Amino acid sequence: MNEKLLEDCYLLGRFDDSILLLMRNALFPWFVLVPQSNEIEFYKLEHDLQAKLIEQVNYISAFIEDNYSIDKINIASIGNVVSQLHVHIIGRSKDDACWPGVVWGTKEFKPYEAGQVKQIKGKLAEAFQGIFYMQVDKI
Repeated sequence: MNEKLLEDCYLLGRFDDSILLLMRNALFPWFVLVPQSNEIEFYKLEHDLQAKLIEQVNYISAFIEDNYSIDKINIASIGNVVSQLHVHIIGRSKDDACWPGVVWGTKEFKPYEAGQVKQIKGKLAEAFQGIFYMQVDKI
């Protein structure tokens, strides 16, 4: 796992083929899926892994919509700073700190309060019983 991702995010858990992270900025529900692959381009992933990653993006998008007050979901895989393939799934709201602009590189920051990340993990485990695992064997 890229060190920059680990520095910028909390490790939440995993699906069978991806690690799920949460950006440390509590201003946005900002999740990051990292498929377990050495490939850096989405279009070069094996078809089955592409399909699973899209399914996981859909899971997290629905989770964000169900658990946060948002107006839009942004999904992106840019990789200019971190080349390891990863997908950002971000809940946006018309009154958030960056609306309508992008969140990339924002100086606006709010840390998570004690217990909030644990609470998010619990909600994820409940929402995705049997397909999301909070214990991560390897990164």
